[in-house]
Amino acid sequence: MPHKNRSALNYLSIEELHKSFDERLLLNGVSFGINQGQKIALVGVNGCGKSTLMKIIAGREEADKGVVAFREGVKVAFVAQSPVFKEGDSIREAVFDAENSTLSLIRDYEYHLERSATDEKSAERLQELIGEIDAANAWDYEAQVKTILGQLGLHDLEQKVGELSGGQRKRISLARALIEKPDFLILDEPTNHLDLETIEWLEQYLSTANMALLLVTHDRYFLEKVTNHIIELDGGQIFQYQGNYSYFLEKKAEREQIEAAEVDKAKNLYKKELDWIRRQPKARGTKAKYRVDAFQDVKKAAHKNLKKDEMELSVQERRLGGKILELDKVNKAYDGQPFVKDFSYIFKKKDRIGIIGKNGVGKSTFLNIITGQLEADSGEIDRGINTHIGYYRQEDATFNPEARVIDVVKEVAEVVELADGSTLSASAFLNLFLFPPKMQYNVVGKLSGGERKRLQLLRVLIKNPNFLILDEPTNDLDLITLNVLEDFLAKFGGCLMLVSHDRYFMDRLVDHTFVFEGQGLIRDFAGNYSDFRTEEAEKERARVEAAKAVEKPKADWKAEQKKEQPKKKLSFKEQKEFEQLGEDIEQLEIQKAELVEKMNAGTGSHEDLATWAKEIEDIGDQLDEKELRWLELSEFAE
Repeated sequence: MPHKNRSALNYLSIEELHKSFDERLLLNGVSFGINQGQKIALVGVNGCGKSTLMKIIAGREEADKGVVAFREGVKVAFVAQSPVFKEGDSIREAVFDAENSTLSLIRDYEYHLERSATDEKSAERLQELIGEIDAANAWDYEAQVKTILGQLGLHDLEQKVGELSGGQRKRISLARALIEKPDFLILDEPTNHLDLETIEWLEQYLSTANMALLLVTHDRYFLEKVTNHIIELDGGQIFQYQGNYSYFLEKKAEREQIEAAEVDKAKNLYKKELDWIRRQPKARGTKAKYRVDAFQDVKKAAHKNLKKDEMELSVQERRLGGKILELDKVNKAYDGQPFVKDFSYIFKKKDRIGIIGKNGVGKSTFLNIITGQLEADSGEIDRGINTHIGYYRQEDATFNPEARVIDVVKEVAEVVELADGSTLSASAFLNLFLFPPKMQYNVVGKLSGGERKRLQLLRVLIKNPNFLILDEPTNDLDLITLNVLEDFLAKFGGCLMLVSHDRYFMDRLVDHTFVFEGQGLIRDFAGNYSDFRTEEAEKERARVEAAKAVEKPKADWKAEQKKEQPKKKLSFKEQKEFEQLGEDIEQLEIQKAELVEKMNAGTGSHEDLATWAKEIEDIGDQLDEKELRWLELSEFAE
């Protein structure tokens, strides 16, 4: 367990925060602090107030009461679950929308660099910017900005934000926050909508970055690697754990055991005190007042409710027939770009398949073809008559925000058949999904993001599918609900297909993987995600070792040749060539320096700048050639 650094600066202090929505008490006197370098995960069930607390800290929402205070001078950045941008802005404008002089230089440099070849004014401004970036020592910063944009898949910086998906907007918000280099970063579900490679890059970046971090995420591998402190929000109170996610699970169990023991002790004491109260005369003046007052505290402790509401998943599964689903040479392309190419597969009973690949390579297209929501260009798709597909999509279901929760479920079924053959009303089934009767008559618009996802999942399962397709089911679900979903899917007797960026979730539930490699190629890999990554790492190691093995004999041969052969002397002609090369290289260096000085002066026309740039390139080629020959001759020169 990591030790707290007592000398670290306090970046954030929170004192006695209170917040309620309608009659729901989310924060009840919450107090804590965050120090320089601490990387903290905020955990708790959906609807407990995690996102609300983060918005209050980020200044996006006000508390009913309490104080949020950042240390003076601490730079704070916030990435919301669903970031909002000006629809007409380009990606460039959205990413570099910060009051930072260095960022402004980098933004202008990138803008004019793209236009300098065809626009004289941009070429002139580019020369000025080169000098300004030199003066600000910002070239390393520029390289870091390019790395962040590239890793987050933001390449076309002129694309309008209004044309982007929610996932792409999340990437813009992440890029902007990381580029600003904040002292304190607040992230609400940062891994949602990111592909696995990007998540692993972000995980590495955040775990080594010199910043304080507060994040909400359901990704347990991410939590384990990035965070060193857990804050649990439970019943409006917080509980702190100095360690990572594994340590939190261990200590949370201990805390709940201690609480249960304390309640049992209070119940025994309550029985004794209740008996004493009953035996006393009715006139209160005859009783010891302090004992009567203490009795109320004991009564409260004895009746403390430790029961945790947990989602229960149990639905009747239809039997699969002999034929489930067969794909034969399926193809799909858009504008000549293949997304599925000659793919064939015969699904078997209890297939548990994970789907991985970068964003935009065709995963959702493939699922839409299988579910009949999209037609393939060619090939055969043959579904068995007893195959009933339940498809959970990563896009939010388009619920009417004014509709009541109970009515949204009744649209699908009034009665639900469970795994044991019994039936439940829609209301009782909602209760199993942690929607108590009072919440069932709320409108959907009042639900949190995680609660809407739970409702969406319920509507899929209520139809009793025997072939489940889940596209990013873990987004916005809390860790407790996620564990219940995992347990249900582990016991699910039908076929299962998963697209998920949650590596732990995939590792636990799938036994082979469709790897989308791009250009429509889909590889069937025998193993889960971690197995795939291990094999890829082993292939890379083998490739490097093979390259070294090829290079080593060459190096040994060269050493032997050098050792065996007497040192060669230059001929008269070669000696003269060697001397002339030295003079030529010196003259070329002078010419190059003069041309660079002219370009930096910015006095030439657009045509002059283009000519000088071409001359510098030609001189560079000559220098490379002459320096190589000079090195060859220098080995034998006297």
